[in-house]
Order: sequence, then C-alpha cells, then structure tokens
Amino acid sequence: MKISYKRLWKLLIDSEMLKKDLADISTTSIAKLGKNENVNTDILLKICNALECDLQDIMELTED
Repeated sequence: MKISYKRLWKLLIDSEMLKKDLADISTTSIAKLGKNENVNTDILLKICNALECDLQDIMELTED
C-alpha cells in the first residue's frame, strides 16, 4: 500500500489555491508531497489546520 496525496491537490484546486500558498509550512515537505514521498505527521497536521480539513481529506491509501 502507498499513500497518495491527490486529494490534497484536488482540495487546493477546489479552494483556488496553489502549492505555493502552503509554502510557509515547508517548501521541502510540499515538494515531497508532490512526489508522494513520506513527510512528518506534524506537516500533515499543519496542512489540515491551514485548510480546515481532516487527514482523510488530503490523503488516501492506494495499491502499489
């Protein structure tokens, strides 16, 4: 199983936001999310707080 952040990118589009709008959280972590790489859970919580959403709104488990 892998983690996919497609829901995050769709949420940003629906909210008329860009990746750079989350850059103040961590540009390195945002880049990692774009590659579906692992990031610290603190980063995910900061994103959820910024977007006022839950973890399941920004990520999902997918088959390899």
